[in-house]
Amino acid sequence: MDYDTYGSGAVELAIDLANAQLEASAAVSDFLHAHDEWFSPGTALEISDRDTAALARTARLIRGVAVAHSQEEVIERLNELLGLARPRPYATDHDGELHLHYARADASVLEQVTTTVAMGLSQVVVQHGWQRLGVCSAEGCDDVYVDTSRNASRRYCSNTCASRSTVAAYRARRKA
Repeated sequence: MDYDTYGSGAVELAIDLANAQLEASAAVSDFLHAHDEWFSPGTALEISDRDTAALARTARLIRGVAVAHSQEEVIERLNELLGLARPRPYATDHDGELHLHYARADASVLEQVTTTVAMGLSQVVVQHGWQRLGVCSAEGCDDVYVDTSRNASRRYCSNTCASRSTVAAYRARRKA
């Protein structure tokens, strides 16, 4: 599966957000600082408790899209996520490549995150199908992923989970 660089980065940000543990405000701060390349220069990365709760809601909505079992569920959940977005796209070449940003440059960090992940996730779902989103099949892992494989056969969030599952299955066969 091939999709544009900015859109692919936006969906990766969405997946990172869905998989983040955002219960503590320090974790939210860590997440935002770890992804600061997504924010306009000068954007304050500290957010209120109310905005922390809104960011956690956005993460749950992303996960809800990934775990949906039908296109109708995906549409409902994706539209709820898109309802939180405030897109004001603009073209920029700040990094030497002409591309679009989804949220206005002076938006709050919460608005920038929510809009970016909503737009990135919706593009992948609409252009490549909702079945490209999934939850890891490894025992003990519930991370969300985007299946970028050519034949849509991905089952694990990472090579680590795939290897761990393969080894566990091998050992189980050997025991039997």
